[in-house]
Amino acid sequence: MGILQILTLLGGVALFLFGMTLMGEGLKHVAGNKLEVILYRLSGTTAKGLLLGTGVTAVIQSSSATSVMVVGFVNAGMMKIRQAIPIIMGAIIGTSVTGWVVALSDIGSTSGLLSILSTEGIAAIVAIVGIIFRMFSKKRAHHHIGDILMGFAVLMFGMKSMTGAVSSLRSSSVFTQAATKLTNPILGILLGAVFTTIIQSASASVGILQALSATGAITFSNALPLIMGIGIGAAVPVLLAALGSTSDGKRTALSYLVIDVLGVSIISVLFYSLNAIFNFSFMDMTLRSASIAFVNTIYRIVIIVMLLPFIKLIEKLSNILVKDAPQQRDKELETIDCLEKRFLNYPALAIENARIAMDAMAKLTQKTIEDAISMFRSGYNEQSFEEVKRLETVIDRYEDSLGTYLVQLSGRDMKSNLSRQAAIFLHTLTDFERISDHALNIAERVQEINEKKIVMTKKGIAELNTLMDAVSEIVNLLVNAFTKTDVDLAYKVEPLEECIDEICDRMKLNHVERLGNGECTLLNGYVFNDLIVDLERVSDHCSNTAAIMIEMEDGVMGIHGYTNEAKTEHTHNFMANLEGFRKRFELKK
Repeated sequence: MGILQILTLLGGVALFLFGMTLMGEGLKHVAGNKLEVILYRLSGTTAKGLLLGTGVTAVIQSSSATSVMVVGFVNAGMMKIRQAIPIIMGAIIGTSVTGWVVALSDIGSTSGLLSILSTEGIAAIVAIVGIIFRMFSKKRAHHHIGDILMGFAVLMFGMKSMTGAVSSLRSSSVFTQAATKLTNPILGILLGAVFTTIIQSASASVGILQALSATGAITFSNALPLIMGIGIGAAVPVLLAALGSTSDGKRTALSYLVIDVLGVSIISVLFYSLNAIFNFSFMDMTLRSASIAFVNTIYRIVIIVMLLPFIKLIEKLSNILVKDAPQQRDKELETIDCLEKRFLNYPALAIENARIAMDAMAKLTQKTIEDAISMFRSGYNEQSFEEVKRLETVIDRYEDSLGTYLVQLSGRDMKSNLSRQAAIFLHTLTDFERISDHALNIAERVQEINEKKIVMTKKGIAELNTLMDAVSEIVNLLVNAFTKTDVDLAYKVEPLEECIDEICDRMKLNHVERLGNGECTLLNGYVFNDLIVDLERVSDHCSNTAAIMIEMEDGVMGIHGYTNEAKTEHTHNFMANLEGFRKRFELKK
């Protein structure tokens, strides 16, 4: 091969890889942003995991991408290793689909009108239609369809470039001798594994093998070892992506390699032993592009069918090879530490990952408030105070990590519903964090009461207990509404917030009366008012979050538009709910 042929070959590989990526991205967008979430949510059984792994990989054209997503699921605690292994098995099968697309290059050139059925004719027609969709349609869906068609055309042109570049090798005795030596299975497996490790794509490796088949020098005996080695090499990108993951994430990535190594070992022993006995006649059969695609698919199906009953064994082997990390993470931080940056390229998954962390943050916020209120009622103790401080620090970590994650996600191309969800999370982060700040303030007021030996009146304590009951209820309403995405519950938050405002106003007036009567002192009055302010602020932040949930539901109202409407026009059973809360949290005279 001359320099021009080598450059043409490398250019063909570049076009092939780009076309495959472009086609996969277009297919993924047409399938919708929920494709990855479906993979996560519907993979409960072995059969579902296998089928979904195959289907998703066939769409996105990459077993590595599918497997990396699955590693992210396990790393984030969203999936168990045993659930992930069938998906990886499906991905190993699904990656063979690209070979069948490439096999279209076997269509030969003809003359006359039938020439449009040649590879060049089909690729040209597809490219023309694709660019029309891309250039002259304003609909985003049509742009993605155009990407699919253009990707296919580029892939086919790349394939033809590779085929043309290697065509001169037909008459090369050096190449013929090298191809003959590849009948050594071990050498073929090593070469396939190393080459795939370098270009990081099993589909591209098989495509290049299909291009070489045009020389007529690729036989079954040298194609099979290469295909087996390509399977092993395809595990390397997944292993690299798992660096820095949890132990379970690394085990999941390693299971890809374990499956392929076991598959190669079993097939090699069985097949070559039988060949030694029966001397298969098809070993010297020359393979074309479609034949290689067939062998690749059958090989992958066979190893998965053989290994499917041994998922537990594969999991145990992965557990043995990857030991647990010596240090365990703080339990409350497990969710936030598992925010997966791998998912930022898959916005639907990133939102799902963020939702899990946001739900955990909301529940921790509720616990912080409940612990602070409980400490007021049961009396100050150092252990309870330190626990509230610790939880407040944990929630600060949630705000920092989630804020950074969501800002990084906001720069990605997302559908409107995902953008709306990300906006809700960004707006509510600060409110949850501020609620935890006020919980710490309440705990500090209780500490002050203890240190200064402040004694409050029975009426003041009773009023604070009523207010705390109402605040506990509004936090509970909000957390349930938020974690369950229940807008009906969110509508009840604003009437309760209005009721809490009324309680606070009444408590302040009652306190002034008690001061005038000499029942209270200025010292306990300061703490009393500070507690009222913190509890009222908690209620305000609950109102903010509920209002954002409601307003973003339809994406049409301005911030706090619902709040103003509910208070002025009494919509959404506002008055009925308000009256119910007034009766429930009425201050005792």
